[in-house]
Amino acid sequence: MSASKQQTPKHGSGHQHPAELRERAVRMVQETMKETGERHGVVTRIAVQLGLGSETLRHWVKQAEIDNGQRPGVTTKDQQRIAELEKEVRELRRANEILKAASAFFARELDPRLPK
Repeated sequence: MSASKQQTPKHGSGHQHPAELRERAVRMVQETMKETGERHGVVTRIAVQLGLGSETLRHWVKQAEIDNGQRPGVTTKDQQRIAELEKEVRELRRANEILKAASAFFARELDPRLPK
C-alpha cells in the first residue's frame, strides 16, 4: 500500500485522519523546527492550528522520525509486517487444532480397541 493511501491505525478514540493531513502536519512541524530552531511548543501550536490533538501529532512526528531513521524504533512497515505475521500465526494455530481433533477422531474410528 502506498504511503498516500495509508490510514493511521486506530488508537484512542478510534478516529482516523486522512494520510494527506498526517503528512502535511508532520511536514509543518519539521519545517517549523528547522526554520526556528525551536522544539518546545511547536507540535502543540501546529496541532491547535490544524484542529488536531497535540498527542496525536506528537505521535505522528515521532513515527515519521523512526520511519526516516532519525530515531530508534519499529518502523511503520515493520509494524504492519509483524501484525500480518501474528494474524498468520493465529490462523495456523487454529488450523492445527482442527487437524489434531480430526486426526484423533479418525484414530478412534480406525482403532477397534478404543471406545467410540
